[in-house]
Amino acid sequence: MGRRRMRLALCYTVVSAENKMLLDSAKKRGFELERIVDGETLLAITGNGKKEYDAILQRSVSYSRSQALTYYFERQGTLVISSYNAARICGDKMLTSIEIAKAGVPTPRTYVALTPETARQAAQKLGFPLVMKPTMGSWARMVHKINDRDALDAALESREEMGSPSQKVYYLQEHVEKPGRDLRAFVVGGDVVAAIYRHSTEKSGWLTNTSRGGTASNCAVTPELAEISLKAVSFLDEGIYGVDLMESANGLVVHEVNHTTEFRNSSPVTGVDIGDKMIEYFIKRAKR
Repeated sequence: MGRRRMRLALCYTVVSAENKMLLDSAKKRGFELERIVDGETLLAITGNGKKEYDAILQRSVSYSRSQALTYYFERQGTLVISSYNAARICGDKMLTSIEIAKAGVPTPRTYVALTPETARQAAQKLGFPLVMKPTMGSWARMVHKINDRDALDAALESREEMGSPSQKVYYLQEHVEKPGRDLRAFVVGGDVVAAIYRHSTEKSGWLTNTSRGGTASNCAVTPELAEISLKAVSFLDEGIYGVDLMESANGLVVHEVNHTTEFRNSSPVTGVDIGDKMIEYFIKRAKR
């Protein structure tokens, strides 16, 4: 009897440029990834303990859907990259900052406040300008540079009027005077396979996110960058991560870790096929 072929899948929200690259890379390596569309998947909670897949590469951009699907499939015995626990931490900036600080990784001074009054206390400790972010979210949505007390009061009032309880958790961080750019390092398994600078532009303003108009250029993976990036994911299950760093007056500091990092603008400038590196690692992990 021949050896059973592994069932490998890609879980996603939409067929993005990155997901097309991943599907193509798998096909070139002789694997046809099955497709799991997060919004179209029905989870049979009762009477279904059967393992459906050997391994799933999780690329859902919805935090809630990703959490539900990853937990469900992990409980069936499926390897999911990145894991439920990793997504739980990376998807919440407060949890990420707690773990980064606990691991001894250099990071900007950060406070979390649960009321407008304590948020103002945090601002006094940090000084202006400061940065206020939602604890959950991506693509720099609702990330604000707060220059003074009036701007802080306006931002707090706006957030208090929102219906979501998560918007009333105030994540405040010191503003790092970076040189018009920050860095993203791509960690695949135990290796930093590539890194980019993300430059702010007239369109993106002080933000550097390429989704907001920032531009990317190659960044050499130095021993210092590799060491701090690997330390920044040391508290997470082995997987695939994007580590976001800034150049401060005291050296590199880590401010975020992403568990479904984008890479379509990064591969051309680095000369590294980041998607293929991910697929190579995914297949190796599935075979273990």
